Amino acid sequence: MVEQSCPNTFRFLMGRARHALTAEERQIVEAMIGDVQRLEHGQEVVACGDKVDRSTFLIEGWIARLAWREERRHIVSLQIAGDFVDLHAFPLKRLDHDVIAIGPAKVGYVSHDKLEELIDAHPHLGRMLWFQTLLDAAIHREWILTMEHLTLDGRFAHLLAEMWHRLEFVGLAEEDGYAMPLTQVELADACGTTPVHLNRIVRQLREQDICHLSRGRVTIKDRARLEAVAKFDARYLYGDGPLKLRDELTVD
Repeated sequence: MVEQSCPNTFRFLMGRARHALTAEERQIVEAMIGDVQRLEHGQEVVACGDKVDRSTFLIEGWIARLAWREERRHIVSLQIAGDFVDLHAFPLKRLDHDVIAIGPAKVGYVSHDKLEELIDAHPHLGRMLWFQTLLDAAIHREWILTMEHLTLDGRFAHLLAEMWHRLEFVGLAEEDGYAMPLTQVELADACGTTPVHLNRIVRQLREQDICHLSRGRVTIKDRARLEAVAKFDARYLYGDGPLKLRDELTVD
């Protein structure tokens, strides 16, 4: 259910740890959003090496982190609504990658001065912000493992399965799929392959009636088989399962 009092940030930690935020903390998160901006596809949010004095909260849409090697682009992370895209920029000040919008997006900016003030005044909320950053780290570790241990069909299936779970946490997935703005070129960049090779895998999964991609939508025909191809285990997402956060961080 949409929280009317938090129109920009109601998806923050939804499905994972939002229950551990107090009502006051939810309002503080909403109030810390300063400027709000709508982005077009491909619009840059942060460039590698630029000094930054604010972090970005994704209100609507998708954002990617990009790394470049030998003039080739690699998508090394995908963020969805409810994510702090670059909270790690608060201590780092300069990022080692670019941050761009994938499809239209809406973001809110939080100044680092404001972040410092609220973390000092509200240490429990600071810990919850740290939790969000460590969720990103858990996902990043899983991406490393998939690149190392899975074949291309497994890597692609893993990406589709992961995004279904993440979108389902924040109320943006349906039982049989979800909207996804990435082109096959961008999906190839996220899977460490070329569009030609990825197209073969897309066709293979369609012919096996596991999932279909068309017109900006992933339609999952058989999620169990998709997750089997991906060797997918959702525990690293800290949703339902053995790693689910229960009352460990809840304020008494």
